[in-house]
Amino acid sequence: MRLSIVAAALALCCAVPAAAQTPPAPPVSTAAPADVASPEAIVTALYDVISGDAGVERDWDRFRSLFHPTARLMPSGVNREGVGVARAITPEEYIERSGPMLTRDGFHEREIARKAERFGHMVHVWSTYDSVRSLSDPEPFMRGINSIQLFHDGSRWWVLSVYWLAESPGTPIPPDYLPPAG
Repeated sequence: MRLSIVAAALALCCAVPAAAQTPPAPPVSTAAPADVASPEAIVTALYDVISGDAGVERDWDRFRSLFHPTARLMPSGVNREGVGVARAITPEEYIERSGPMLTRDGFHEREIARKAERFGHMVHVWSTYDSVRSLSDPEPFMRGINSIQLFHDGSRWWVLSVYWLAESPGTPIPPDYLPPAG
């Protein structure tokens, strides 16, 4: 009996510091049901909500509504020394850091190919994109791949993470991740 009391006390002692270190989740905006009805719908909504011409404000409440409270966005690349780098930011930090530039310069990110794998309530999407400032631009200024992890909680889909890498001369997009030729 004493051993179970000691074990329970140890469990409580260990749980309290871990909980104290976890930052509180930001409030979640209510999502439009159509945006979170399927993996395809939430990825489409994700691209749609960050895209727009110069001077067009983004609907950041809609953006927030797509992300699970624990979600992270992770831009990655190579630094000046040629070392691979990645950083994790919250959706709110993305809004603060990228929002002004998206509105000022215009930005349209378009999915050009997709590979998805599903197991139960998890979906992993490899989403190849290109980016233009205006839909009238003749050529994209950037391409890359988003690795998007999605979660279904029994009632809706959530974005758990978006981890991306832009194409570079040293890291071209593999043909398997591009639209079929023709």
